[in-house]
Amino acid sequence: MILGNFADWNIQNILIRVIAATILGCIIGLDRGMKHRGAGTKTITVVCLGATLVMLTEQYIQVYFPGLANMDRMAAQVISGVGFIGVGTIIISRHRVRGLTTAATLWASACVGLAVGIGFVEGGILITAMMLIFLHILPFVERFAARHSSYCNVFIDLEKSRDLHIVIQKLREAGVVIDSMDMSESRDGGEGISVHMVLYVKKPMGREDIYDILMKLDQVMAVDFL
Repeated sequence: MILGNFADWNIQNILIRVIAATILGCIIGLDRGMKHRGAGTKTITVVCLGATLVMLTEQYIQVYFPGLANMDRMAAQVISGVGFIGVGTIIISRHRVRGLTTAATLWASACVGLAVGIGFVEGGILITAMMLIFLHILPFVERFAARHSSYCNVFIDLEKSRDLHIVIQKLREAGVVIDSMDMSESRDGGEGISVHMVLYVKKPMGREDIYDILMKLDQVMAVDFL
């Protein structure tokens, strides 16, 4: 172990694990809180500490009640149970799914707590550092890839379902290839439909050009790009 052996059952190692879990949970939570996400410092710290307590309890049972402990049973329940908390942070609004990263962060913070709770402090610190790095770097990479991608996701709200063929015809006339398409009923319960299309757009045409083509059609009520 680089930082030392924290797996032995003694009061010093227990305190180190709890303090490490608190610090790592706070660091992850502060990063999410500064971005005003659903789960902030308090939530993620509590999740991390709770997972740490689970592993401490597992080891306690193993030390004082030999033969009764199953070191992976309670950890498995934490990994699956935290998923229910994460579901509460996921919101679908106007064709967009929000909160997936927050849900994943909650789950990962529980895993960090499990690692620290059993004494694998180095692993918890390493994963926390990697999480923070990639939570800040990957959005820039994603935006760069999206700007240079020939594919785009578009949602089109139509007044009537039979108007869909007009939209398809106009897109094909403009040289846009429809890679995939699915439809759903209008939210207001009328005759309209909402269409999700994945479009392959040849250069130099961009999203602005597609938006102009679609909004010039009287049958199109709204256009939304992902």
